[in-house]
Amino acid sequence: MKLKALCITVSLLTLPGVAFAQGGFGALTKAAGDAGKSAVEKRVNTKLMDEGRQNQCSFKTGTAQLDAGCDAKLKKLTNALVDAKKQLVAAGVKSYKFEVSGHTDSTGDAAKNKKLSEQRAETIVKELIARGIPRGEIIAVGYGSEKPLVKPDDTAAKKAKNRRYELQVRL
Repeated sequence: MKLKALCITVSLLTLPGVAFAQGGFGALTKAAGDAGKSAVEKRVNTKLMDEGRQNQCSFKTGTAQLDAGCDAKLKKLTNALVDAKKQLVAAGVKSYKFEVSGHTDSTGDAAKNKKLSEQRAETIVKELIARGIPRGEIIAVGYGSEKPLVKPDDTAAKKAKNRRYELQVRL
């Protein structure tokens, strides 16, 4: 009987330690998972930024209407998003949004530029949706001239670099 009581006492004393160890392991697992997601996010964003730079579509001046000849570029962008989605799913990422951000040069009214950049980003989003990207997975954001690639944009070449859209994933 004393042996049974001793076994029960020992098991009750070690139970909190086991629970703590399991909680600590869970925290380590979560930290490792977060680090893995961060690495996947960085890798996916690097690829999406590269594809976006290589596949820029032109717009008619002062509008959100695409110039002719963008179909092949938009197909490549769609494929890049499909590949990115596969990488995210394989890494166990369940909650994400693809963001298409529009950017302008610094010429003209800042408020009009911001609105135009958002309209252009939305045009790209609509084109990607038409090619199979689900609407719930993609958003359009306009930054106007708030995030230039080059400063100052005082030449035609520098202005052209700042007029762009970018693709990224947001976890």
